Amino acid sequence: MISVLFPLAAIYVWTIGVVKLRTPEAISLMSGAQLMYGLELSGPNMAMLVGAGYALVGWGLFRLHSGARWAAMLMIVIAVASLVPKILTAELGVPILWYGLQIALRVAVGWYLAPAPAVVDAFRRQTTTNLATDLHGFSRINF
Repeated sequence: MISVLFPLAAIYVWTIGVVKLRTPEAISLMSGAQLMYGLELSGPNMAMLVGAGYALVGWGLFRLHSGARWAAMLMIVIAVASLVPKILTAELGVPILWYGLQIALRVAVGWYLAPAPAVVDAFRRQTTTNLATDLHGFSRINF
């Protein structure tokens, strides 16, 4: 499930970048601020680059690469750190609940990806098995 969220974020940020490049007045780069953490001020090319980063991490998580797991956890730490000032200055009511929910969901995802024995075993097992054997089960093809 987590490996699907990162490509969705990539598609969203890429779309913002492409629309901004094609028709500069159609959309604001600030609409991607929740996923770009200050880099939206650098322009549509940076939106495309950030989108590529999200896509790369999503693909790595889908393929169970340990480096992608660590990159996802780093991105989650950055996301939570960017939400701390917002929740500290939010008014009581819906805004504080919204920011609190975002922090809770991101911490839950980070906690899931953290070095829990089951997750580490899944990532370790994938790196030691052969993809052709996993997909077909009847032939061993070395790549």
